[in-house]
Amino acid sequence: MYKIMALDVGTKRIGIALSDFLHVIAIAHSTIPRQPEAKALEEITKIAKENHVEKIVVGLPKNMDDSIGFQGQDCINFSQKIVGFDIIMEDERLTSEEAEERLRARKVDFRKNKGLVDMESACVILEQYLGR
Repeated sequence: MYKIMALDVGTKRIGIALSDFLHVIAIAHSTIPRQPEAKALEEITKIAKENHVEKIVVGLPKNMDDSIGFQGQDCINFSQKIVGFDIIMEDERLTSEEAEERLRARKVDFRKNKGLVDMESACVILEQYLGR
């Protein structure tokens, strides 16, 4: 049995979420700094191994016309540096907006802690993947 990890890769931070072993529930885990990149990759690998992860779902920010812009290419390039796991790219359009809505509904003030939005976005990405 294994878990699935989701990453919301941004320019400053990476939001991380994990599934349960049944692949039903997405749980916010943490955020890590994006830079230095080697340390971020090392931390992702460490968290994945500690949590028995075999698959990592990486949010792919596409443009509304389905094209891949600079940020999308950056996520692809980053994900190609993660080794030892199955990597799945998941369309993440509008996940940040949904994450903010969810946090507002729970009356969580995220304005001073954007890491909360990153973790919640990773949950949304993982839920989309698990729902298929």
